[in-house]
Amino acid sequence: MRKAILLVILSSVLIAVYLAFRFRTQTISRTRFSVCTLFKLLHDVFVLAGIWAVVGHFSDVAEVDTLFVTAILTSVSFSIHDTIVVFDRIRENLRTGPRLTFDQIVNLSTVQTMTRSLNTALTVTFVLFALVLFGGSSIRGFVLALLIGIVTGTFSSIFNASTLLIAWQSIDRERPGAQPQGPRRVQTKARAAS
Repeated sequence: MRKAILLVILSSVLIAVYLAFRFRTQTISRTRFSVCTLFKLLHDVFVLAGIWAVVGHFSDVAEVDTLFVTAILTSVSFSIHDTIVVFDRIRENLRTGPRLTFDQIVNLSTVQTMTRSLNTALTVTFVLFALVLFGGSSIRGFVLALLIGIVTGTFSSIFNASTLLIAWQSIDRERPGAQPQGPRRVQTKARAAS
């Protein structure tokens, strides 16, 4: 179990390093994307472990073993991928998007990616739900943990990660000496040429 916790921590650090490298913008610090993703990742792990503890109290299906750790890592990777899609759209809209405030750009980006996120999650959820009902008893706990992880991970990638980003940005705006951030126009190459 100690190795599993170490693996989750190591994968979290590597994800943070990747996100800090990948999401470089002039508007928002790249470390904010990675820190918000890490908090969302912690939320996913704690919610899955908490629900698993409650299920384990009432049922013998919920065992903490290597399959459960595998379910946590799989759920986290699915959720992180979904969050990267949302954050990539935010970064793209910050660069080339319309004249909007930061909050509006994050909202627009979340709405633009929500259909994709929900369709992907529903497709996986239907398969996992069928495996819970009709699969063998040896994989039922693993599949149930995956099902819980995918549902909570999808929720947090759509609603928690971008909300944390907005909250952090609004805290910075309220600091003394901060520049007011109203609607802004992004200068792209096409606009600069005209």
